[in-house]
Amino acid sequence: MTKAKASPVRSKTLQKSADSLKAKRTSNGTDIKALLEAGAHFGHQASRWHPGMAPYIHSKREGSHIIDLTKTVTKLDQALDFLSQTAAGGKQILLVSTKRQAKAKIKEVAEATSMPYVAERWLGGMLTNQPTIGGRIKYLKDLESRLASGELAAKYSKLEVQRFAEEIEQMNHIYGGIKDMAAKPGAVFVVDVPHNIHAVREARKLDIPVVALIDSNVDPSLADFPIPCNDDATKTIDLVLGYVQQAIEGGKSKRQPEADTSEPTATGKKSTIKKMAEEPVEEVKPVKI
Repeated sequence: MTKAKASPVRSKTLQKSADSLKAKRTSNGTDIKALLEAGAHFGHQASRWHPGMAPYIHSKREGSHIIDLTKTVTKLDQALDFLSQTAAGGKQILLVSTKRQAKAKIKEVAEATSMPYVAERWLGGMLTNQPTIGGRIKYLKDLESRLASGELAAKYSKLEVQRFAEEIEQMNHIYGGIKDMAAKPGAVFVVDVPHNIHAVREARKLDIPVVALIDSNVDPSLADFPIPCNDDATKTIDLVLGYVQQAIEGGKSKRQPEADTSEPTATGKKSTIKKMAEEPVEEVKPVKI
């Protein structure tokens, strides 16, 4: 993907804009100068743009779009306010990106805030097929418990126990980030919508609000809270995710005494992947994921 590179003239123009707003650091701590330095304004080639991004384009240089960072700050603050409110309400925020530049930071922020995440592979139905996904997580947790207690070692050969251990490792690679996720999180945060389109579609199908970094080649209507910016630069991704972490931590600090936030079903019973994962399972045998 070709990104625009700053020219001396354009850089001075954007720097002047950033300096003029430098004192206007928002309540969320977002800083337009930091975004500029992180390269958040570099869009894709103009020929690949999505027309819906027109309101967020500052200019075009050498065939590539430059994103208007004043608009980025506004939309970013709106997104951070929503994430903070969601966390304050005791709801979970699912952080998603299997993109190479983002997945390590996604996992870091999720673990720091005790939020669920998907950073390796999105399996179809992770949100929309709770019975199947919950069943796999239940099986995984049961295996982990039996391995830790020594039950598997007492019943199976060393080779079979080793296979169980390998299976646990493989399953944790896929399901580890959502083992304690509620059946319906309060929001889904995504880095790179096209790369994680299945997660976005499942969230929208369940009417779960989507917060996402939106580059110049992406339809902003796919997110309820679009954040127009470069979604390819590691510095930009790390900066925005840093803001996201602060927003979540700030929201959690305002949370009332913890209550059961799982979604009620038509029968009035609670349904969560976590609850399903805690139910007992039948005798296990090594199986493929």
